Amino acid sequence: MGSFVARRLLAMVPLLLIITFAVYALVLIVPGDPARTLAGGLHADPVEIARIRHQLHLDQPLLAQYWRWLTHVVRGDLGQSLFQHESVAHGIATRLPLTLSLALGGFVMSILIGLPLGILAGTRPGTVADRSATVGASVGIAMPDFWLAIILVVLFAVKVHLLPDIGYVKFSTSPLQWTKHLLMPWIALGLGGAATLARQVRGSLIDTLDQDYVRTARAMGISERRVVWQLALKNALTPAMTILGIQFAYLLGGTVIIEEIFSIPGMGKYILGAIDAKDLPIVQGVVLLTAVVFVVVNLVVDIMYGVLNPKVRVS
Repeated sequence: MGSFVARRLLAMVPLLLIITFAVYALVLIVPGDPARTLAGGLHADPVEIARIRHQLHLDQPLLAQYWRWLTHVVRGDLGQSLFQHESVAHGIATRLPLTLSLALGGFVMSILIGLPLGILAGTRPGTVADRSATVGASVGIAMPDFWLAIILVVLFAVKVHLLPDIGYVKFSTSPLQWTKHLLMPWIALGLGGAATLARQVRGSLIDTLDQDYVRTARAMGISERRVVWQLALKNALTPAMTILGIQFAYLLGGTVIIEEIFSIPGMGKYILGAIDAKDLPIVQGVVLLTAVVFVVVNLVVDIMYGVLNPKVRVS
């Protein structure tokens, strides 16, 4: 297992380099000049613009700029924001917990809704329950999370005034208000993942329950509940692990739009403002963090596969 994990960790390095370099190059070609903005805008003095561009090393070639940024990142320095007068690390640290709470809440919501629906449909194929769960999963997959968020706001905030429409309250201030403010974002983020998980679990469970060892267990008189929960479900859930890993990474990126809709001051609003202002250190710092999360989640999924299936470790 140690060599298996080491190989996966080594594979992370070139992947992160490729992702960060690609984003760095793309951001530089986005219209706009941060040096001109800092110098005073459209009517800024060209001499002042040149001085600021040189000070920020924006007059250097692309590879030189990227290498300078990379050497600082290796030492733990993500740089300073060009416009917000704070370090990128501090800006991320103050906003990341909120975004993680959104993503984790949506992730839990996906499991709480999707897993029971998948098991219900998979153990009763062809029944009304199966057809209802399949239709519901199809609707959930087809429904964009931002559209669902708007519907939830109209229904529960505007119509019945049951939940707050926008804003955020810290957990330390009021756990109840914290939950109320994040409940609709959690549902909006988690419903699509729940639908995907339900369909995956349903199909995998139907295939597993048709295996020879399951039929043998039933012939031996083992109860159906034990057959499903102790024998079939473990193998049926193995493919769903990939869905869960991808879903969590997707949820982390999906918070960008959800935070904008609910006016939540997380990483989404942070990077949108940075892209609009072409604040390169913030964009690179957030992209690096997101890439690391994606790669780590995939690593965890690979390790779990290795734990459940020893053949993966030697493949």
